[in-house]
Amino acid sequence: MTEPITVIIVDDHRVVRQGVRAFLETHPDITVVAEAASGQEAVHLAARHAPDVMLMDLVMPGMDGVETTRAVKRTSPRTQVIVLTSYHEDEHIFPAIRAGAISYLLKDVAPEALADAVRKAARGEAVLHPRVAARLIQELHAARETSSSATASPFAELTERELEVLRLVAQGMSNAAIAEQLVISERTVKSHVSNILSKLHLSDRTQAAVYAWRKGLMNDPPAGES
Repeated sequence: MTEPITVIIVDDHRVVRQGVRAFLETHPDITVVAEAASGQEAVHLAARHAPDVMLMDLVMPGMDGVETTRAVKRTSPRTQVIVLTSYHEDEHIFPAIRAGAISYLLKDVAPEALADAVRKAARGEAVLHPRVAARLIQELHAARETSSSATASPFAELTERELEVLRLVAQGMSNAAIAEQLVISERTVKSHVSNILSKLHLSDRTQAAVYAWRKGLMNDPPAGES
């Protein structure tokens, strides 16, 4: 008999975790081995269980879903991460995929479609919500156009705000100090840093700082200055 697919559910809302668990456990080929209410707990449980699949919420207090996905893939490379979220904006989609998520679903997904996505993830197959798939295709087309033109800047994918944040990170400033200087929340700074790491394929802010200096970002004046 084939071993059931092992799953961990990560969501800071207990009612969501319980609902998803109750449904998945009606399928004999799927076993929910644990639940996590935070990113930190998810990483700990990934190391303990090395599940086949992890269902990942994106917006959680503390360690968000993108950071958690990245950490889980380092801790348990065999684990396939399915994003299960209410958000379909670019700022959530692309960092999550770059962090290592194999599938991206919205929480309005049909229950049986979710179960099928779990089975496919366990086989290494991706499932994307139609809106997400459309955005990825658009991004691929845009990337082809960019690559056919002049060589792009290593920071081409970063927004102006992300460039600002990266410059300040490279200057050695903490998230709190950056938040104060840019007059934004520390949580927003943390989100920008996470996006920067995903877009530049870096693992931590130290690498980001070194990259910024090596690639000449600190030699360029910020936008609006000459």
